[in-house]
Amino acid sequence: MALYTTLHLHNVSSGSEAAYGDWFDGAHQAELAKLRGFVKSERFEVTPEQIMPDIPQPWRYMTVYDFDTNTPEIDLPALAPLLANVRDQGLIATDTAERIYTYKLLGDWKYSPNYQAEQPLSGMSLILGNYVAGRYDEYQDWYENVHSVEVINVPGHVGMKRGELCDIQLEPRHYCPGDQLVLCAQQTDNLMFTLRDFSARARGVSPSGIAMEPRSQSGSFARTVHYFKKSSGDKFWPGGIAYGGDLSAYDEKK
Repeated sequence: MALYTTLHLHNVSSGSEAAYGDWFDGAHQAELAKLRGFVKSERFEVTPEQIMPDIPQPWRYMTVYDFDTNTPEIDLPALAPLLANVRDQGLIATDTAERIYTYKLLGDWKYSPNYQAEQPLSGMSLILGNYVAGRYDEYQDWYENVHSVEVINVPGHVGMKRGELCDIQLEPRHYCPGDQLVLCAQQTDNLMFTLRDFSARARGVSPSGIAMEPRSQSGSFARTVHYFKKSSGDKFWPGGIAYGGDLSAYDEKK
């Protein structure tokens, strides 16, 4: 079997947030349970904390649909009518922002020692990324053996899975700016601490003393980064971040 992830990036019509949530947690879950190869769905809402705050955040919501199938050409498109139904009900905003992208995963979640299996995720970040032309193998090696390990060991980051844009895409189709998918899972109640330490490690100034390797030149800067918090299913427990969450070492005046 092979793993696939479909992202539904969207906004909800004004005043329809409660109705959309009821649909997602109720009728939609019953519909999804009938789909061949369907594994899980999770819904997330954009956070005010972002690692790249100057990048626009066009989507308030992200839904992640996971499939495990050997016949993606048959099973994946079956999700499209379900999303069309909620669109026809007027629950999806008609602001032209909605996007649906499907990726074939390179593997399942890769977890760090930060991960606490008995606890749910607090959020998930999304990178729609690209590699520099002609440097595919170098990009994959760097991400798998160097950068993924650095990222998921930052306090609050707990796991990563990656994929490549799939030949099978759901309607309505739109241009996708990222051939490479990076999903990073979080378990933290202090996302700002996580982002600040991530940035500090990348610049080699983290109070932890840990510095990331220089960014590989195989990774294109044509990428966008989006952080979301969990908005459906199990919620994260308070006080969950490792490292204490002390922001004093990150005083912006220093």
